[in-house]
Amino acid sequence: MPEQPSQQSKAETFRALHEGETFVIPNPWDAGTAKALAALGFKALATTSAGFAFTLGRLDGDVTLDEVMEHVAVLAAATELPVSVDMENGYGPEPEDAALAVTRAAEAGAVGGSIEDWDAERGIYGIEHAAERIAAAAEAAARVGFPFTLTARAENHIRKNPDLDDTIARLQAYERAGADVLYAPLVVKPEDIRAVCDATSKPLNVLAVPGMTVSEIAAAGGRRISVGSQLSTVATAAFAKAAEQIRDEGTFEALNVRVPLKEWLAGG
Repeated sequence: MPEQPSQQSKAETFRALHEGETFVIPNPWDAGTAKALAALGFKALATTSAGFAFTLGRLDGDVTLDEVMEHVAVLAAATELPVSVDMENGYGPEPEDAALAVTRAAEAGAVGGSIEDWDAERGIYGIEHAAERIAAAAEAAARVGFPFTLTARAENHIRKNPDLDDTIARLQAYERAGADVLYAPLVVKPEDIRAVCDATSKPLNVLAVPGMTVSEIAAAGGRRISVGSQLSTVATAAFAKAAEQIRDEGTFEALNVRVPLKEWLAGG
C-alpha cells in the first residue's frame, strides 16, 4: 500500500478545494464505503454521525466522543483523501467541549470538522453562546499544527425553525468567531443560498437534497456540497428491499448485483 500523505498535506489539499470550483464531499460510514468513494474519484470525505450511529445499531446522537474518534481514525487511514468530521454539537454544550472535539478530531487524523449550535436538551443555543463555542473551537484548531478547516453549522432550518434572517445573523457571528466554512443544513432554495452567500464571505457548504443539482448549487454560490446520511439511507433501503423480497416472495433475484470490490479495495 502506498505511503499516506502527511496530515499537513491533506489539510492543505482540503483548504485548496474550498478555493476552487464547487465540489461534492460525500459521506461514507465505514472504511469500505470510504475506499469506494475514493475509487470513484471524489476528492475529500466527511463523516456522517447518523450513518455511523446506524452501524452501531443506534440513532443519531447516541454515540460517544471516543467512539466517533475511533471511527474517524479508521476512515482517515482508509484512503489518502482529507477527512472532515461531523462533530455534532461537540459532545457537550460548553465552549471547552467544542474545543476538545476539534483537538480530538485532529489527533484522530481528520483535517476538518463541523460544530452545530443545537443539542437535544437545550435546543438551539443563544447566538452569543453559540459564537463563543465556535471561537473556542477556532482557537483549538489554530493549535493543532496544520490548517484545520472548521465548519460552523446553524441548525435552524433542519430543526424546524426556518428563520433565514436569524440563520444569516448566526453565520455572520460564526464567521467573525473564526469559522472557515459556513453551513446551514436545509437552506436549499437557490435564492436563500444566494442570500447567505451575499451576507457572508466564507465558503458555504450546502446539504444536497433530491431535486437539486451541483450546477444549480454552484450558480447560487455554494462552494461545498455534502449529502449527510443520505447515501447510507439509500444503501440501507436497498438492503431492506432485497431482504423483504426474499422474505415475501421466496426469490433471490434481488441478489443479482455486482460491485467492483477488487477495484475499490485495491491496495487496502
